Amino acid sequence: MSKILKFVLAYFGFYPSQLTGNLKGAPGFFKDLRKIKGTFSAKYPNWKFKYYPILLDKQDQSGKARGQYFYQDLYVANLIFKANPHRHVDIGSRIDGFIAHVASFRAVEVFDIRPLPENIQNVSFVQADLMNPIESLKECTDSLSCLHTIEHFGLGRYNDPIDIDGHLKGLESMYQLLKKDGIFYFSTQIGPDTLAFNAHRIFSISYLLELFKNKYEILTFSYIDDSDKLHVDATLSDELIKSNGGCKMGCGIFVLRKL
Repeated sequence: MSKILKFVLAYFGFYPSQLTGNLKGAPGFFKDLRKIKGTFSAKYPNWKFKYYPILLDKQDQSGKARGQYFYQDLYVANLIFKANPHRHVDIGSRIDGFIAHVASFRAVEVFDIRPLPENIQNVSFVQADLMNPIESLKECTDSLSCLHTIEHFGLGRYNDPIDIDGHLKGLESMYQLLKKDGIFYFSTQIGPDTLAFNAHRIFSISYLLELFKNKYEILTFSYIDDSDKLHVDATLSDELIKSNGGCKMGCGIFVLRKL
């Protein structure tokens, strides 16, 4: 089954692989059910017995250590732990991934156009549209992150205003937030320049480098390829830039210093 067909079916709530896995797991469930039912009532007469079949976990691994978000979140959080900045501000990164990692060892301030109703330890939250500059916070932080977020700005996916230049306005606002010599941890999707409405943009490395020119010094570049392999501190050679690391929809991770 093609990836496109799987995507379309999943979009309408049908997951063929999950159905197949559940069918394979059903005989094992009923075998185990017979075993436990034989002794349950006698051992625990005051307990309720309910049916709650989980049929896929016997086929699973101990965890899913894969995917762009998993690798980028862990990698960048480790960089921030080592850097130990005075203040760290984040723009729209994943709360249950990167922000959770950082909040486990330090305070972090999060700006996002989406609401965050939960009260999370070590996380202070401001709902804001970063396509509009925040003048009161100009040059407010020595450390800033924006992971896998800028590609969505201005596409309306998250109830943000439609703006074809939303990514440019967002990056300019972030530049203004950062102090001189401050460090910017930035990631986004890399590959041939593409607008996939209303999901995301994909940026070529050459396009991103042009945006950074005269604004940032590139300290390191890492990337996650289309097979979810993390390449740490990759050399930005002409060949890598031209090929986008062989990515159609990879993830480029830049560590930048504001000039």
